[in-house]
Amino acid sequence: MTAESPTPNAAIAQTLSTPVQFLKGVGPARAELLERMGLRVVCDVLFFFPRDYEEIVECDVDRLEEGRLQSVRGVVEDVDQRSTYAGGCVLGVSLRCKTGQLRGLWFNQPFQRDRFTIGQRVMFTGKPKREGLVWQMVHPKVDVLDQEEDEPATRLLPVYPLTEGLQQWQIRKIVRGALAAFVPLLDEVFPETYLPAHELWPLQRALPQVHFPDDRESLDRARRRLIYQELLILQLALAVRRGQQHDQRQAPALEATARIDARIRRLFSFELTAGQRQAIAEIVADMAGPRPMNRLLQGDVGSGKTVVAAYAMLLAVAHGYQAVLMAPTEVLARQHAQTLDRMLAASQVRRVLLTGGQPAAQREEVLRQIAAGEANLIVGTHAILQEGVTMAKLGLVVIDEQHKFGVRQRATLKQAGPDPHYLVMTATPIPRSMTMTLFGDLDISTLRDSPPGRQRVHTYLADESRRAKWWDFFRRKLREGRQGFVVVPLVEESDAAAGGEAANVEETYESLANGPLEAFRLGLIHGRMTAEEKDEVMERFRRGQLQVLVSTSVVEVGVDVPNATLMTIESGQRFGLAQLHQLRGRVARGKHPGFCCVFGDPQTDESRKRLRAFVASTDGFELAETDFQLRGPGDLFGTRQHGLPPLRIADLMHDRALLEEARRDAQSLVAADPGLAAEEHAKLRRMMLVRYGKSLELGDVG
Repeated sequence: MTAESPTPNAAIAQTLSTPVQFLKGVGPARAELLERMGLRVVCDVLFFFPRDYEEIVECDVDRLEEGRLQSVRGVVEDVDQRSTYAGGCVLGVSLRCKTGQLRGLWFNQPFQRDRFTIGQRVMFTGKPKREGLVWQMVHPKVDVLDQEEDEPATRLLPVYPLTEGLQQWQIRKIVRGALAAFVPLLDEVFPETYLPAHELWPLQRALPQVHFPDDRESLDRARRRLIYQELLILQLALAVRRGQQHDQRQAPALEATARIDARIRRLFSFELTAGQRQAIAEIVADMAGPRPMNRLLQGDVGSGKTVVAAYAMLLAVAHGYQAVLMAPTEVLARQHAQTLDRMLAASQVRRVLLTGGQPAAQREEVLRQIAAGEANLIVGTHAILQEGVTMAKLGLVVIDEQHKFGVRQRATLKQAGPDPHYLVMTATPIPRSMTMTLFGDLDISTLRDSPPGRQRVHTYLADESRRAKWWDFFRRKLREGRQGFVVVPLVEESDAAAGGEAANVEETYESLANGPLEAFRLGLIHGRMTAEEKDEVMERFRRGQLQVLVSTSVVEVGVDVPNATLMTIESGQRFGLAQLHQLRGRVARGKHPGFCCVFGDPQTDESRKRLRAFVASTDGFELAETDFQLRGPGDLFGTRQHGLPPLRIADLMHDRALLEEARRDAQSLVAADPGLAAEEHAKLRRMMLVRYGKSLELGDVG
């Protein structure tokens, strides 16, 4: 907070942070149950949003349906209580309704009797059951009615996440009590004129309606207000972070003069695609300025991202700066190093590889070359982030497979040198909703077209009855001179830790070597092998000494063998859609078309849809959207490495239109008031810092 910014009323802040145990009907024991769900103070309860809503139909007795949640209103006609043989009691309350009679029953709850008087108008809500000629509800919810309302209605009751020991009616009662007592104390974060201009309800109106809506329209309006606010705060944080990166850092201005451009392009023995030319133009424009480039390069499998990255790195080197290319695994880092070696064989650019698995003496020599400025291009893994790595003159950082790195690691890497330019790449096309959140602080370049001559991959889904036919085809293609992969999934982590992964792969390898592929040269690769062992196998496969590579998903990215055209994927239901697409991308990288066969036994509707989508499309962007719809944002990349707090009410899948609106509005706000320093934005600014200040390393803005 700046000195000029108003601070929240201390009494209000303290009241909203009151421990939940002091709420009516909670107490210490129930407070422990609430804490399991993350509900520690009053504010947590107010913003504990329903996961769904239960629709309760109000109707007359003659229209009741057994087992369906319904409400019936009437007049209390009789109240009786009797003892049971077991020493308990049964309370019966009879209602006279328009078209008949309804009886409510409570077992061993004598205190309920005091709630009822003859002639009282009430409404029972529950699941009715017919007993002879009379409808009954056991332990119905009771609402006392103040006035006559003749028209039947439909009500919406919130359904909250639960923990063992708590029931829905208890949570509803706690939330309702908290709303009644504390909503008047909530502060509005938006300026007064902002709400009508953006068609938003005030917070004090929206919050009660999102919990206990009067009707569907009220629920929609309430949700719009709260979802918009949540997304706007996130987009404000991203816009402010982006502004900080741009305005508060200096980077070398690296212009691509005509002479430098010609020298770089001479190293490429092929024609660039239109997408590559466009991406390079965007990168060149960024790197020519005095502010750090912060750009995401996303492209489908085989779209030529490495060439674009190589251009950017060579541009930095041409100006006397070092460039770093960091990959998430040693296999991928070594693959990149080999690709650059082939691409730059005729150049004077000095290249080194830095990984965690290098011998000590070799590593020391690499570190010396980097620190002395003798190494122009540094390719490596997380080892580049470790202490002892000193860059002489770092001008560009390139990170491959960006989703494998968190937001915090970006900042760590940037500290490796004096404000380098920054380019991240991903071969997993990212749905637009994700690019606006996880990567909302980056400019984005997209490669959609493939290099000329890139062959199609024919994809099939097969069951065991088709296996023999597939291996016939597989063998025929191998005899024609092609090569192929057989990929099995990772086993469960607990099994992998005990050696299950290798046993699984080795079992497949043995069955193929002694069965359908016994006449061919097979190789084996998996994650438990050393880097040297994996490199040796990959090199033999690349040279054609091995015809078939049996592997786990370690070949998912980075493996480039132009002669490989065959891909067999076992237990396809255990792979994500993006992962399946990456595996398919390992074949048909040369002049021959590819063939991919997935064997699977999907047991769930989601896995069946995933495999059908995979077979139906080879467009990575289309598949990314499908994966997003099937699995949601949390599982899209397998882990939640982005480091941002989870969204409470917004859903990136269903609220995309509101996300785009919030993004536009946030960018306009920050453009007009960088850092949100104006007094009217003080509350928005404070909320942004509380929510995202740490995860996005915003520091104090303004």
